[in-house]
Amino acid sequence: MAPTSRNPFTAPGEQGRGLWRALAEVTGGAWLMLLTQEVLRGRGPSGEVQLLLGAVALALLAVRRRFPVISLLGISAVLGLLPAAGLPAAMTAYTTAKHLVVPRRRSAVLLAPTVLSTLACAAFAPGLGLGSHPFGFALGAVLAATTLVVPGLLGMSGGQEVRLLRALRDRADAAEATRRLADSESKMHERSRIAAEMHDLVGHRLSLISLHAGGLEMALQKESPELRDEAVLVRRATGDAMRELREVLGVLGPLGRDTGTDALTGSTGTRSDVEALAEESRGGGIPVDLTWDGPDLTDRAAQVRRAVHRVVRESLTNVHRYAAGARVTVVVTHTDSRVEVLVRNGLPPVAPEAATGLGSGRGLVGLRERVALLGGTLEAGPTPAGGFAVTARIPAQPDPGASLAAVGAPPRESPSEPRSDDSPAGVQRRVVSALSGLLGLIGVGVMMMCGFFLVAQGFPDPAPRKPEQPRIGMSRKMVEEALYGDSTSARAAATGREPAHPKSVTSCMYSTFQFEDSTPPAEGAGPGDAAAAGAEKDPDHLRITRFCFRGDTLATIDRFTVPVVSRTPPWESP
Repeated sequence: MAPTSRNPFTAPGEQGRGLWRALAEVTGGAWLMLLTQEVLRGRGPSGEVQLLLGAVALALLAVRRRFPVISLLGISAVLGLLPAAGLPAAMTAYTTAKHLVVPRRRSAVLLAPTVLSTLACAAFAPGLGLGSHPFGFALGAVLAATTLVVPGLLGMSGGQEVRLLRALRDRADAAEATRRLADSESKMHERSRIAAEMHDLVGHRLSLISLHAGGLEMALQKESPELRDEAVLVRRATGDAMRELREVLGVLGPLGRDTGTDALTGSTGTRSDVEALAEESRGGGIPVDLTWDGPDLTDRAAQVRRAVHRVVRESLTNVHRYAAGARVTVVVTHTDSRVEVLVRNGLPPVAPEAATGLGSGRGLVGLRERVALLGGTLEAGPTPAGGFAVTARIPAQPDPGASLAAVGAPPRESPSEPRSDDSPAGVQRRVVSALSGLLGLIGVGVMMMCGFFLVAQGFPDPAPRKPEQPRIGMSRKMVEEALYGDSTSARAAATGREPAHPKSVTSCMYSTFQFEDSTPPAEGAGPGDAAAAGAEKDPDHLRITRFCFRGDTLATIDRFTVPVVSRTPPWESP
């Protein structure tokens, strides 16, 4: 058994490619979080808090296979504080639910993160800039449903499918192993039958030798005592041979005896024997047409004749069982090189039942083994007309090495052996799985955005905040949020009429929005600042505030007025 991997980026028992896969997932998760944050228009925490929460979410995403439940609970809490972590949370929920087996545990593991994410978002929404508590509760519920519940349910379905396919594959492997075992048993039974035939044939010959040796012993008892002793040795050697034959064949277990018309006789497999088999089937109600082409098999080896007998008899027996009443054609072709036996039946007059319960269905396996031991081949299968045909081609002179080749044939590859993922089918499965995951993330992202915008429509102004008054030292981003950006009309009105820019200033922003004047006059302010206070309600002047920056920091705030250009045509002036 392979040692258990301690890699934090792989599942228990999983080997290889954990680190590189985790790096790829973290990179993709970071890109998805940045994209989601842009779509959410900056809602949520900012600055160091956002970076910290994002780093925690990515770390939990990387170790979700080793610690699925802890990763899911942790990333659900992060999701309540950082909505941009929705897609990494969806990946974690899918993986966790896929690998959990117990149904109750799957339900609890999905329910707890959902509640945790919703409550965290509702509790911390005002402090994180998301909005009010009701807005946070609604947003948390939508995020939990789209990024935790839906991917979790898909993961549960995918895990059940994987486990079902694995169980079906194991069952198919077990059925294949059972079939191979049954085939092996049929082959051994057929070999036992062959051994029994050899026992009967050789035993009969040895019995004759022993009988003649006994007669010779009695005849030579007075005439030639020396030769009588030789006859005694022959008789005893014959008896020892018969006993040793029984002991050797006894290793095979109970010997399968052949049965049938004139079984195990000197005429077995000859033309008269095959005609007797056909006549026996005709008596059972099956019309049999027998055609014999070539000389008889009386001069062929006993194993060849017995193989012919077994093929014809087993085929006719199958017709009796599964196609009663069908017309049968038996053709035996004997040439100098081989003996070919063809047994073909047509459609029965009455369709057989789905399951007859007769026979083991392994007779053809035994026939194929017997023919293969002689160096021949056997083919069996349905015919285009709807019947069944068995064709055996047996060498007229058996091949002495055929039985050794059949015994030493390598076993077929077991389907239960591990399947390589480097095959084209394995690569195709991985590609399809990656594309399915990408499409799933796109779907989750679309659902999350739709839910977010629906919640935003339900809470148009979740937490209106009074813009913070710009002050010296603020960052450019904070000033832009307070001013709602740079005013191009104010910039155009100030061009050529504004005070001189302070030294070391890199850029400026212009606005006509007026804050409460709590900022002390800037260093070096001109008389325009004092005049601006009195011209606040002057309709002929426009009050402009200029914010100048040194780099990214607000350095000066200048207020001045510019005259308003009249748009009244000259001919309409009083």
